[in-house]
Amino acid sequence: MSSQGSHNNPGSSNSTSSASNAGNQNSSSAGGNNAENQVLTRARLQDLVREVDPNEQLDEEVEELLLQIADDFIETTVNASCQLAKHRQASTLDVTDVQMHLERQWNMWIPGFGTDELRPYKRAPVTEAHKQRMALIRKQMKKF
Repeated sequence: MSSQGSHNNPGSSNSTSSASNAGNQNSSSAGGNNAENQVLTRARLQDLVREVDPNEQLDEEVEELLLQIADDFIETTVNASCQLAKHRQASTLDVTDVQMHLERQWNMWIPGFGTDELRPYKRAPVTEAHKQRMALIRKQMKKF
């Protein structure tokens, strides 16, 4: 994703360009492995894995890959959110910029994150195959 001129104006006080520059400096100078620059640390990743399954242990390569994916996701989200803030000619990044990117790009909605808007849960339509499986399960349950 290009920043289209945000780096060319040295006197700009636009937080979009400074946020984009800071993100690029952190990932390039630290190689993405510096714990103080990471949002998701190795220890926190291990804690999350233990919450799912206390007996699970990730390989070193898997940990590295997951940390890299998380860093890439955060970097692209911040960059795209900064572009949205720049588009609305704002000098600060707002929660709505992040929300809009997550909703449009990833179809993610984080409840209670910056808005009071209630969104109804959309239940997936029941397919014929699902109805047949459920009928078979109910039939088997009646035998016992």
